Amino acid sequence: MSRRGVRGILVVMSGSRSVLLRTAEDVTPSARRLVSSLRDIGYDFTTALADIVDNSVAAGASRVDVDIVFDGPHSYVSITDDGDGMTASGLVEALRFGTRRGYEVNALGRYGLGLKTASISQARRLTVLTRQAPALRRIAGRTLDLDHIERTDRWEITPVPSASVADDLRTRLDGGPGTVVIWEILDRVLPMRRPEGGWARRRLEGMANRASDYLGMVFHRFIDGGVARPDPLVITVNGEKVRPWNPFAPGEEHRTELVPDRFEIAEDDESGTVRLRRYVLPSREQFSSPTEFDRLAGPRKWNRQQGLYIYRANRMIQGGGWCGLRAPDEHTKYARAALDFDTDLDGLFRINVAKMRVSIPSELRPLLERPVNELCARADAAYRRDAERRSPRSEPVSTTTPADASVVGASLVSAALDAGEQEALTRVMEAVRTRFPDVATSLGW
Repeated sequence: MSRRGVRGILVVMSGSRSVLLRTAEDVTPSARRLVSSLRDIGYDFTTALADIVDNSVAAGASRVDVDIVFDGPHSYVSITDDGDGMTASGLVEALRFGTRRGYEVNALGRYGLGLKTASISQARRLTVLTRQAPALRRIAGRTLDLDHIERTDRWEITPVPSASVADDLRTRLDGGPGTVVIWEILDRVLPMRRPEGGWARRRLEGMANRASDYLGMVFHRFIDGGVARPDPLVITVNGEKVRPWNPFAPGEEHRTELVPDRFEIAEDDESGTVRLRRYVLPSREQFSSPTEFDRLAGPRKWNRQQGLYIYRANRMIQGGGWCGLRAPDEHTKYARAALDFDTDLDGLFRINVAKMRVSIPSELRPLLERPVNELCARADAAYRRDAERRSPRSEPVSTTTPADASVVGASLVSAALDAGEQEALTRVMEAVRTRFPDVATSLGW
């Protein structure tokens, strides 16, 4: 006798006879095996923290306190917010992998996985305490424990362990509604063989510094008041306020902003608007101070921080890089652009679960080429002018030599942008490419 499935109908073969059994079969995945795979979904420490902060922002929090506490094998991370909190049933649903809840337009959540997958990517035990009632001190708490899941092979959450740090952290909800997320047994953060050593302490301290920088970049619009909400968001890491890092240096006098663009894109049932704003940042000599110039260089420094900064619902998803539109270059290191889209275009941008990578839609790529090339030409011209000012010359250098043809091309683009004639220049560039391709190449067109 043999069995085989045909379009969900079980077929039992016995000799020349077959019987169709029209019954459904439960194929719930093994909790033990699947939860192990979900730990490797793509987070690192900073992106996992940012995903938890997303939930706090979605809950209307005005303050989020991140505490990264070293205590050897008892080290823990807690994220406390003053948002709306949850009911006991809401908490159970929040701890479900693939929650059934829906998401409003431009909510920072998407897949119903973030709280769980972000947490277990770093720790073996996730505990959530939450309070929704403003007047009553009614706190709901549940724990997702990987050791329990591996023992039972069941998708279960449990009561909060009595001998856990959660007992001490309940007091954080004394003042009113909010939520506390706690990571314990940090097996992906600290070496489990010697979690009490000096190296482990330094590692956790370094992670706290990187977390502060990353959160300041990803949520800078929420922190510096760039997003319409009752109050700017305050984030702290170990008691220190996170400083927003705006990659476009809005306070610098010599920053140049180009004319913004809007693009309407659609595919199948998805459609929406993509907004592009372009900036050329000042050189070191034109910055307000060397310290500010070094700070605005970013975590990966100027050359690698050039390019597109992609925002989904005002939350930064990608910081720098040209997404294959062009290669990074020393001469364009001061070129940066903000690309904004709303959650109705999530499918087209193929945002991943960790919300740290996107793909530029194929329909949008050709629309970005002209404005990106104009931005880079403007940045290139500014870079070369600055280099000429700083380089002593014994005699004037002709701008008509082949070696300087790209400077001429960049200068023409810059002048056209200043004069508001970029459309006319685009037509000229197309004509030069058609009739004089060698000249276009030498001009960098």
